[in-house]
Amino acid sequence: MTLFSGIKKLPIPSIHQGILPMPGKTVSAINIGIVGGGSFCREFLQLPKNTMKEALYALTAGVAQPTQLPDGSMKEVPEAQIIAVADPDWHAEGLSYARNLDLKTFTDYHELYDPHLEIALIFILTPEPQVLEGILKSKPAHVAILSYQAFELFQKASGLEDQLWHRTKEMETILNGISDFVLVITPEKEIFEVNGAFLKQMGFSRGEVIGHKCYEIFRRANYPCNRNDRECPLNEVIRNKSPRQRVRKRVDHEGNSCYIETTVYPVWEHNGRISKFIEISRDITARIKDEEEMRRRLELMVEERTRKLKETQGRLIHEDKMASLGKLSASVVHEINNPIAGTLNLILLMKRIIEEEDISQKEVEQFDQYLELMETETRRIGGIVSNLLAFSRQSRMRMKRVALNRIIEKTLFLTSNLLKLHGVRTETNLDSKLPEIFASEDQLQQVFMNFVTNAAEAMEEAKGGILRIETNHCPEDGEIVVSFKDTGVGIPRENLSQLFEPFFTTKKRGKGIGLGLSVAYGIIEEHGGSINVISELGEGATFEVRLPLKQASIRGAQQGGSLEQH
Repeated sequence: MTLFSGIKKLPIPSIHQGILPMPGKTVSAINIGIVGGGSFCREFLQLPKNTMKEALYALTAGVAQPTQLPDGSMKEVPEAQIIAVADPDWHAEGLSYARNLDLKTFTDYHELYDPHLEIALIFILTPEPQVLEGILKSKPAHVAILSYQAFELFQKASGLEDQLWHRTKEMETILNGISDFVLVITPEKEIFEVNGAFLKQMGFSRGEVIGHKCYEIFRRANYPCNRNDRECPLNEVIRNKSPRQRVRKRVDHEGNSCYIETTVYPVWEHNGRISKFIEISRDITARIKDEEEMRRRLELMVEERTRKLKETQGRLIHEDKMASLGKLSASVVHEINNPIAGTLNLILLMKRIIEEEDISQKEVEQFDQYLELMETETRRIGGIVSNLLAFSRQSRMRMKRVALNRIIEKTLFLTSNLLKLHGVRTETNLDSKLPEIFASEDQLQQVFMNFVTNAAEAMEEAKGGILRIETNHCPEDGEIVVSFKDTGVGIPRENLSQLFEPFFTTKKRGKGIGLGLSVAYGIIEEHGGSINVISELGEGATFEVRLPLKQASIRGAQQGGSLEQH
């Protein structure tokens, strides 16, 4: 590539006069002679034909202008051509190259003044000032000159333009090779430039984008952003004085919506104003759709996992019921045997009296007393058995209005013999004005049963103790509070955080499998409540249950329970 490639008709400052045709001659071409046959001359003569033509047109544009003829038509500017080269060194490389081109060559530049050559313009391609001075003094009046300084300026200007042109082409190639969208936007929100990736992906042509407002292209709207809660990213950049990144929804050429991740960079002028915005963005529609599909799959997986967890929780609840039922069985056997034995003795006594003698009125009255005792004991047995069956039955959670005090009393009735065997005395302080709540009666009974049996076992080593049960209404919190406080061995601090984990237990082998408190926690949580434990080693433990008056019914119904009004 030469220093003169890419010439673009530059205006050339010169010191020559206008070209005048010789008297009586019709000028068909502008003949040019060159003074100075060095490397500069050779480089100029080696220009490609088209480049040479553009260079000569640019170099003669200041001296040869189209003129208007008498008939009103315009006379074309004649073409320029180099016909001769002069240099005192016959072997100069430019002069030798000129001979190869069949140009006329001379060692004395005065030969260029020969009228037969009809030279109208001389290029001085040597920097020697005496050459320029000699030509100015000796040239004919109709011959114009282009000084070395002017020619050198032309060379530099054409070379700079050539560099800029090639740099522009390089930048266009780089931008079009980037897969991300690149846009240049003016402060007036007009699109100034775009790369090929944007046009290809969005389906636009350059003419459909360049010069249009960005909101007209991106949103198919005739009004700017900052309406309907949509803030313009360009305004965000101006306000924050820094680049901004956003994910925006845009419309392509066919009107289809797509998601674009956009980063806008400001280009600042020296006066602090923004000259342009550079927007770099990429189409993330596929990624967004993949994320939505992944989210949908995760939701399905969570739903399936939740269903399985509920099934597992139901099995755990039933297993814990069976474990608790097993613990109760030994103590309940004695509780049932006593009234059965008493009833049996009364029956045998009545049979013997009937068989031995006639029944007197006094004995009939005794029989009435015996029958009442038998009825009481039989009803007591029936109550124990009914409660055990209700407790062991695996049933769907049924939400209804229940009285917590009554559930506590039933629990204490079922565990009375267990507490007696462990030497535990109960003290109750039940709020008589306690409001009813919507809850599952059998599940709350299971929770309370767990707390009572745990308390009894905690006081077993001390040969007994006191279990205090209290209920309170907290209207300011909309809650009912039930607390179970024992005087047992207490819980080590390091175990408090693990109490409600499944299968965690500190009991001896055969005493428990570690499901009771975990199941109790799940039941209370389903009722919208919470459990708080307060304990110090050697100072007993307090389990405090808080149940909401309203939320329990809603949560239970949402999780598949039925709601009953009584």
